[in-house]
Amino acid sequence: MLVAEFNYSLPAELIAQESLPDRAASRLLRLERSSGTLQDRGFREFPEMLRSGDLVVFNNTKVLPARLYGQRSVAGARPVSAQNPAAKDFLKGRVEVLLTRQVSQGPNEWECLVRPGRKIGIGEKLFFGESAELRAEVVERGSFGERRIRFDSGVDFWKTLDRLGHVPLPPYIDRADQPGDRERYQTVYARERGSVAAPTAGLHFTPEVLERMHERGVETTEITLHVGLGTFQPVRVDRVEDHRLHREPYLISWEAAEKINRALEAGRRIVAVGTTTVRTLEYAARHTGRVEAGGGEADIFIYPGYRFRVVGALLTNFHLPQSTLLMLVCAFGGKERVLEAYKHAVSAKYRFYSYGDCMFVE
Repeated sequence: MLVAEFNYSLPAELIAQESLPDRAASRLLRLERSSGTLQDRGFREFPEMLRSGDLVVFNNTKVLPARLYGQRSVAGARPVSAQNPAAKDFLKGRVEVLLTRQVSQGPNEWECLVRPGRKIGIGEKLFFGESAELRAEVVERGSFGERRIRFDSGVDFWKTLDRLGHVPLPPYIDRADQPGDRERYQTVYARERGSVAAPTAGLHFTPEVLERMHERGVETTEITLHVGLGTFQPVRVDRVEDHRLHREPYLISWEAAEKINRALEAGRRIVAVGTTTVRTLEYAARHTGRVEAGGGEADIFIYPGYRFRVVGALLTNFHLPQSTLLMLVCAFGGKERVLEAYKHAVSAKYRFYSYGDCMFVE
């Protein structure tokens, strides 16, 4: 199967650059898999599209303020400030760091992407904040240009990161993050910190929508998958089967697994909110068809031909051409029908990607 088969044309003006003031005001394109029927609806109607007895599964991951701006230092460089953060290290130029995964808590080490990438070598020190209250040293260089950095102890790391860090908006949002993104690039049910990108299908939910779902007899539960950059990396091979996904940490509680397995045994529908939820559930059920409680790192790559064991309906945002996320949606809804739905969404001027509209495939 060729990656080029998952292409579509999207005018740049349809890429949503801002969130809507009202989360639930997004449009929703409903696709019936069996017939290919499309309906233009609004997300506020979503509770009425669910069946009594459905189990809706959310990903409760919380996005970190994972982008840091600071300065790098090189010993012996010409000082740019009289107040150097370290006597032997002089500041030399601006640096941008995007934290992608914590690999150790003691010492506090992270995998990250850095800019300018070529210039930052092992042993360099990085300083963040006006008084350099957050400091790190580059301790390792990865094979794909990523770095491993170690933060100094002696500060409250999470509190300092929350104050200095920026919302890691995706590159197709062509603006700097704003204060409002702190709340809007986060689901209302976000609890477990660890993601560098939002599970965007969940951004449409409000407390009022959740309450109406429960009133209709819809059951809900939560799992956790921390979204990493690997999910959004371009597919650089020609054949779909040759691509490999990065691993992402997940956790499914015993209570959540029991709820899901009881629903499956009773023939009730499992409705996944977002592709991250799909990947977590299908990975956890890969051996027996039942969702196993526990945690680990998921690397399941779902594309057409995959047999779904758990998920019976999917709420999802619109995804980039030739992306693994679009391939997953095509696997669930049928490639031809999903791509036809995307063609309709473009002609009807739906808003695309993270801050855009959504699609319900059932």
